[in-house]
Amino acid sequence: MRRVVEENERMKRKYVFYLEEADGLDAKTTDKVLAAMLKFEQSTGFKPFKRFHIDQAAKFKVYLSQAKNRNGMPLSHSTIDATLALVRKFFHWLAGQSGYKKVLTYSDARYFNNNRKSARIAHTANEKECPSPEAALHAFQAMPSATEFEMRDKALFAFLMLTGARVGAVASLRLRHIDLFNGKVFQDPREVNTKAAKYIDTVFMPVDPAYLQCFTAWVHFLRTDKLFGPSDALFPKAQMGLAEMGGFQKIGLSREPFSTTTPLNKIIRNAFAMVQLPQYTPHAFRTTLIKMANDRCATVEEFKAWGMNIGHENMAVTMGSYLPVPKHRKEELIKGLRPT
Repeated sequence: MRRVVEENERMKRKYVFYLEEADGLDAKTTDKVLAAMLKFEQSTGFKPFKRFHIDQAAKFKVYLSQAKNRNGMPLSHSTIDATLALVRKFFHWLAGQSGYKKVLTYSDARYFNNNRKSARIAHTANEKECPSPEAALHAFQAMPSATEFEMRDKALFAFLMLTGARVGAVASLRLRHIDLFNGKVFQDPREVNTKAAKYIDTVFMPVDPAYLQCFTAWVHFLRTDKLFGPSDALFPKAQMGLAEMGGFQKIGLSREPFSTTTPLNKIIRNAFAMVQLPQYTPHAFRTTLIKMANDRCATVEEFKAWGMNIGHENMAVTMGSYLPVPKHRKEELIKGLRPT
């Protein structure tokens, strides 16, 4: 059972305020900090931070190594490493706070460092799973489009392939952010939930024409048939109403966007599941597009532009996070090079 230590809660709130106001972090990020701190408190039996001892840091590492995730599996190396880093930063900050300077030192926070072997494993880039362009097109073509809900779902799939947009941003898009004439979407952070509040000006990707045809038809349907305006959702949730036999049922599209990304994730997962493919998430489309760029871009400039189009500020992110070179591929490439 969770205990509440008032002094601990006060210092955590103070730290969150510092992160939000001094470092400019958002609530989503500070929530991760609080979750990491809760894990630490659980490992100590909710002892006050003022009773900290370096042995608690060592026991916390053991606690994390034995912990399970929601699926009952051990925590990954990257999760453990990230959790330790968040707790370490908190105690480094805490050591400078009034009332803690006599019981904590800045060097105490270093006891939360991960061991080198685990840290190296945690930061090793793994090849991300994603559908091939052929698999994605197969799943897309198998999606039905008889009802307006099915049309919406299929258009969502098409839009993800056309833009590689993050699902959080997609959920918040309005019709005014779409420019069909110039083939662009404007992800304005003042209105769209972009990562790190970045402004992203995306040109539709050169993918199979079926995607653009589907998405264009969807936008025309919203504007012409449904009489949606610029402020209405691009991918609206269902409007619920009373059924004749009692209870609630879908009676059409509302004009409001989904409040969470869960329904959008489910739509994409189901699309792949229906054709017996792994249940890829919307984020997997970003990796698919980057791999397409690796195959199709003839120059470094083209590859950089492709990455910029989905919101990457530099090629290091594109190459390091989305296009790691597996060991077997590295060997193939090196052996295939001709001696000078």
